[in-house]
Amino acid sequence: MAARSLASLSLGFGLVSIPVRLFSATESSSTVRFNLLSKDGTRVKQQYVAEDDPSRIVPRAEMVKGYEFEKDRYVIFQPAELKALEEGASHAIDIVSFIPEKAIDPLYFDKAYFLAPDKRGGKPYNLLRAAMQQSGRCALAKWSWKSKQYVVQVRALEDGLVLQQLLYADEVRSLEDLDIEKHAPSAAELKLALQLIEQISADAYEPTMFEDEEKKRILAAIDAKIEGREIVAVEQSETTGGAEVLDLTEMLRASLTRKAAATPKGAGTASVSSLVKPGAAKGAKRAPKVAPPEVPPARARSRK
Repeated sequence: MAARSLASLSLGFGLVSIPVRLFSATESSSTVRFNLLSKDGTRVKQQYVAEDDPSRIVPRAEMVKGYEFEKDRYVIFQPAELKALEEGASHAIDIVSFIPEKAIDPLYFDKAYFLAPDKRGGKPYNLLRAAMQQSGRCALAKWSWKSKQYVVQVRALEDGLVLQQLLYADEVRSLEDLDIEKHAPSAAELKLALQLIEQISADAYEPTMFEDEEKKRILAAIDAKIEGREIVAVEQSETTGGAEVLDLTEMLRASLTRKAAATPKGAGTASVSSLVKPGAAKGAKRAPKVAPPEVPPARARSRK
């Protein structure tokens, strides 16, 4: 299925205006969702009620949007007016400067998008991409989108351009607010820590090495529940987060000398068998009233 463009924009590079199309760069993985039901198993739904009369239900068709300009005083906007506010924003991404690629702390990164050339935009698009790659710089730009102006980074990859929304300074908290105590490590501790880092270092980040083990564990437990088995709480081992490290040097040495065998996937998470009560079939009575003859695989259910 072809990717769907979210908007047609223009990317300003000096006096050159590059027509581009905007695409979402990410998609949220299907999360395991639990529906709200009444105790008899029927679904419930949300309703809006009037604040001055909680017995009066307000249908969505009768709702409007308003802006509170004084306490309990609102100016009402009609749908056409709200649409005009959004469409009134400029569709231009205006580059204001070029900065080193690594100049922005990832802490400021927000949502990412892909930019692709639109009609007649291929040549200037590829020129800008090649120039940024060769210079080792990315673009800092302003962009208005859905009633908000963003500061964005446009960076070049081998296959195209990425537009990265950035958070404003007042949207990012400071570590200084946490009052973190400072301790200078000893030379011996630092040497051992560097050796440990070297021992478990990798040359690159490979996203396909990781998968959502918690999601797999929960879906497998749901399968067990559908089959009529009971799910029980797993006792978690106590953490030592608040405990004092008595001998940091010895712990580092032990970390270096332990077996180099790779940690099996999912280590540290509760297995499905530990969540399911052996032999328990009472849960079958709480299964849906009309159960399907075959249980669909967990992956297929997760897409709902």
